[in-house]
Order: sequence, then structure tokens, then C-alpha cells
Amino acid sequence: MLTSKQRSYLKGVASKLDPAFQVGKGGVSPEQAEGIEKYLKAHELVKINVLDNSLCSAAEAAQELAEMTGSEVVIVIGSKAVLFKRNPEKPSVSLNL
Repeated sequence: MLTSKQRSYLKGVASKLDPAFQVGKGGVSPEQAEGIEKYLKAHELVKINVLDNSLCSAAEAAQELAEMTGSEVVIVIGSKAVLFKRNPEKPSVSLNL
């Protein structure tokens, strides 16, 4: 569970990121969730873009992906969502606030 200060810090870090994944009209797939999980293991933070033709909203897609990957939703703004999952072996994002 992220504190409000940690969430705020992660929002600032994520603002500089480009979306690494897109959710299209097919919605969220298990293969896509697997790719995002691997990405999170390496980077801990991922920005996702939900396209306009998607059957689900950005909030719904973010929540579904968070459940499938074991991550947390940091923020959802418009069509973009940010997910965070701590790598216990090699943390790359400092959350010592």
C-alpha cells in the first residue's frame, strides 16, 4: 500500500515517462499483462495508454491490469494510467520518504 507522499513522488517520476504499453479495442489480454509484469520487474513503474476505441475506460483497464500483475495503480488521468510494483531484489525507484 502506497502512502500519499509515495504516490505523489511516483506521479512526478511517471510524468517524465512515455507510455510503454497500449490497450486497444481488444481490451486487456493475459499476454499483455504478462508483458507488463516483466516490464514492472525491470522498471517498477509503467505508463499505459488506453486508446479511444477500447471497450474499457482507463480506470477499468488499470484496475484489471493491477489485479493481473499484482501491482498498484498510482494514478489515472484521461486515457493514461500508471502502475507500480516494487522489485524486492533490485529496487530502482526510491520510496524512502
